[in-house]
Order: sequence, then C-alpha cells, then structure tokens
Amino acid sequence: MMLDRGAAEALLFEWTQGDNLRAHARGVEACMRVYARKFDEDEELWGITGLLHDLDYEKNPSEQEHPQVGCRFLEEKGYPEPMLQAILGHAQYLDVPRASRMAKALFAVDELVGLITAVSLVRPSKDIRDVQPKSIKKKWKDKAFAKGVNREDIEKGAEDLGVPLSDHIALSLEAMKSVAADLGLDGVAAR
Repeated sequence: MMLDRGAAEALLFEWTQGDNLRAHARGVEACMRVYARKFDEDEELWGITGLLHDLDYEKNPSEQEHPQVGCRFLEEKGYPEPMLQAILGHAQYLDVPRASRMAKALFAVDELVGLITAVSLVRPSKDIRDVQPKSIKKKWKDKAFAKGVNREDIEKGAEDLGVPLSDHIALSLEAMKSVAADLGLDGVAAR
C-alpha cells in the first residue's frame, strides 16, 4: 500500500470530530516525523502512524475496544503491519511488545504531547513557541498539573527509545512548535 498523508488525515477527520483529539494526533505525528529523521527511518510511515494512532478513540475509548477497533479497520484498508503493531503497542494495557523503534517512539511521544499541550495552554499567550523545555520540567514536578498525563510512561518511553528524558522533551517540543497553527497552539486563542 502506498501511504498517503492526505488520505490518512481524511480518515482521522472521518472518525474524529473533536478538535483536541485531532490536534493531539497532529502533535504525535510531528514528533514521530522528527524521530524518523533522527533515526533515519521512513518518515511517512512513522508520521502517518502517529496521525492515526488514536483513530478510534473518540468512538471507542474503552480498553476493550481502543485501539483494536481502529487497527482492524486500518488492516482492512491495507495499512502495513508494523504500523498496526506500533499502534497496538502504544496501549500499555494490551501487553503488545514494542519491538520496533517506531513502536517505542509512538509510546514515548504519546503522553508527552499531552503534557506539552497543557503547558502551552496555561501560558498567557497560549503559544507553544513561547514554551521552553525548562517550563515543561517545572510543570512535570507538579503532580496536580495535567494529572491525567502518565509521567512514568513518558520516562519509560524515553528510556526504551534510548534518548535522555531532557533531550526527548526538547526534541518533541521543537517538533510541535513546527506545527503550532495545526495544533491550535499559535496564540490565536489568546487574541
């Protein structure tokens, strides 16, 4: 199957109506693309995997259905097995081994995108381009801030990927800054 980002985004939009979940998918996509370049991997495959990793979450948020429903659909559409394995592996409760570097990267960036987004939204400017890694590290220590973000998963993901946590945060932040408008984190909401 030839991967097509436009077709993948159309699928995401068909399955996902909420702007926040769409933005999350785009943020994960941006981080996955940066990691693909870092590791000299297939950027399109990694990016589209990030874009579609939560395809079914809005309609099927339970552990009994997510991400299995989405993966079955993607498999029927002919998406590649490494993508499906990475998507299944990002759901820790499924106990699917994250054997590939792509699967490890997806797990590593998923929760971190949520934390970076939360840090961006509490800034007066609501602009991710005003966020520095030290701001994320400061909020990291505040367990009441973005308490739904599993910091242990982020740490484990970075470790499994072989990237120091501080580098992982900085790399992911820069990736998200590059698509600030697509994430709704370009300060427009504060104007």
